[in-house]
Amino acid sequence: MLALLALFFVLPSPASADDIDCSNAVAQQDMNICAEKDFEAADAELNAAWKDARKAAKATDAGLPGDLKGADKALLAAQRAWIGYRDAECELEGFEARGGSMEPLLVSGCKAQLTRTRTKELRDFIGGEDQ
Repeated sequence: MLALLALFFVLPSPASADDIDCSNAVAQQDMNICAEKDFEAADAELNAAWKDARKAAKATDAGLPGDLKGADKALLAAQRAWIGYRDAECELEGFEARGGSMEPLLVSGCKAQLTRTRTKELRDFIGGEDQ
């Protein structure tokens, strides 16, 4: 038992996700981590655009008579449907390497790409392409 414990302290520990140079990732595990980090960054941008889009939809509704309101409800329905589409589409894309070590890279890459496209769509909705 003591020898096993000594081995634990002697062997190098795996690099943390923060230690990976994503501009030069070579190992599959590193590429998977970098793809996930890329998706997380895209998702953060989407969340910021989402908040602005909700404000814009509510402002649109505020300027309409009661029987014409519904921009916020439509936006929410569209976003929920889009999330389902994104997840299913990217799961399908992952089947190219189903069960393999590259599958997470494909899924995360797909999610990042679709999320950036959706962010642009939301920004277009609020009327500012460069916001």
